[in-house]
Amino acid sequence: MQFGPTPLSPAEAALRAEVREFLAAELPPDHRPALGFAGRHDPAFSRKLAARGWVGMALPPEYGGHGRSAVERFVVAEELLAAGAPVGAHFVADRQTGPALLHYGTEEQRQRFLPGISAGEIYFSLGMSEPDSGSDLASVRTRATRVEGGWTVTGTKVWTSEAHNNHFFAVLCRTSPMEEGKKHAGLSQLIVDLHADGVRISPIPYIDGSHHFNEVALEDVFVPDDMVLGEIGSGWQQVTSELAYERSGPDRWLSTFPVLREFLREKAGTGVSDEEATVVGRLAARFWAIRQLSLSVARALDAGAAPAIEAALVKEVGTRFEQDLVEALRVAAETELDQGSGSLFGELLAEAVLTSPKYTLQGGTTEILRSVAAKGLSA
Repeated sequence: MQFGPTPLSPAEAALRAEVREFLAAELPPDHRPALGFAGRHDPAFSRKLAARGWVGMALPPEYGGHGRSAVERFVVAEELLAAGAPVGAHFVADRQTGPALLHYGTEEQRQRFLPGISAGEIYFSLGMSEPDSGSDLASVRTRATRVEGGWTVTGTKVWTSEAHNNHFFAVLCRTSPMEEGKKHAGLSQLIVDLHADGVRISPIPYIDGSHHFNEVALEDVFVPDDMVLGEIGSGWQQVTSELAYERSGPDRWLSTFPVLREFLREKAGTGVSDEEATVVGRLAARFWAIRQLSLSVARALDAGAAPAIEAALVKEVGTRFEQDLVEALRVAAETELDQGSGSLFGELLAEAVLTSPKYTLQGGTTEILRSVAAKGLSA
């Protein structure tokens, strides 16, 4: 397991300044920050980013992308998330599905999907987790049965972010029976149209009533052969390689950053006590350390590595940081939680307290991530 020092180059620093200037112009002064990539689903904003070349950044130009580095994409994503920009529409397709299609998709699939992803016009969800499977992703029971011209898929997926708004999702399913002691074999990925016959989407609301997650039930959904992603039977290897993209980016430690920013803004007029300064200092130190770990994974991706173990560690420490930040500010603020308080900090804090438990679900549970990291350290 290796994390190398990763300073930004002058060009990367200039890109950061450009994104900040864009956000200052595009987000109104009364903009309510979104918490993380699960923020508002705003296709118009996604298309504006795409017009600047900030969606599909790491995809090749021949597929509508811009041939830029993982670190450059990191810089843009970091600024968007820190500002609480509404990136919910395009984020998963840009972060994860695009690279998966580039590496495993057919030329026809690349031509069909990648230009739309890069234009901020085609949106994907992920179809991995299932009810009653816990953290054991390989125990999926969604099955695909061979039929003429393709497959019929039956099963249920949960925690499917933005399925009610998005166009497609990549479904991990079993295409051959599970063999004793070989549960990772026989899994494949299929691209499923979220509006196809037999697809039923039901909301899984947060405790505050807001809606981001979904349960997606599939009943004999037909998927043509040309929508098989990668090789039949190679689904497990493909999914695990995707996790380096899903687990290591700034979306795994910046979800609650807007709460900290608004806390400091509101304190600017009254001053920060010694106790509050101590809390902020500790949070800032952890934030900077995690950022350096995450940035080094982006550099490794640019170098052609597959840092899945390092990504798991980043996600584990990032998730704990996001939740610890909320609790530390709740204690420091000494305020009652009220989503209608009239204080932007107070409203964001209340929202974060109610929604932050999901961070331990998305991208892998804490226990699984620690197991992955521990195996890597002992190897």
